[in-house]
Amino acid sequence: MARVAGIDIPRDKRVEIALTYIYGIGRSTSNVILKEAEISPDVRVKNMTDQEVNVIRNIIEKEYSVEGDLRTEVTMNIKRLMDTGSYRGLRHKRGLPVRGQRTNTNARTRKGPKKTVGARKKEGK
Repeated sequence: MARVAGIDIPRDKRVEIALTYIYGIGRSTSNVILKEAEISPDVRVKNMTDQEVNVIRNIIEKEYSVEGDLRTEVTMNIKRLMDTGSYRGLRHKRGLPVRGQRTNTNARTRKGPKKTVGARKKEGK
């Protein structure tokens, strides 16, 4: 397995797809990296030389924030929003949708499973 940015990328996949297993790299970014490294996106990872893997590894280390660094950066940004008390921060704190979606119906992914609130029976004398 080729190890890039602390992640073992799958050997049997095309390089273009295999790079997307790294947090912070999607299809478009992987294509930019491959174009810069002058490697065909159709090559399988197992058919790559060590030199090509090193070129990709160096490009990612120099130019992109990926994996642990990116995760901490995103977490710190959310924490900053929550600490400043902004609207988006409050939505994060309450576990509600942040980007303006409706919550009357839907929003189950953020709110979690339904909590049924039943009516209480009146106690008899």
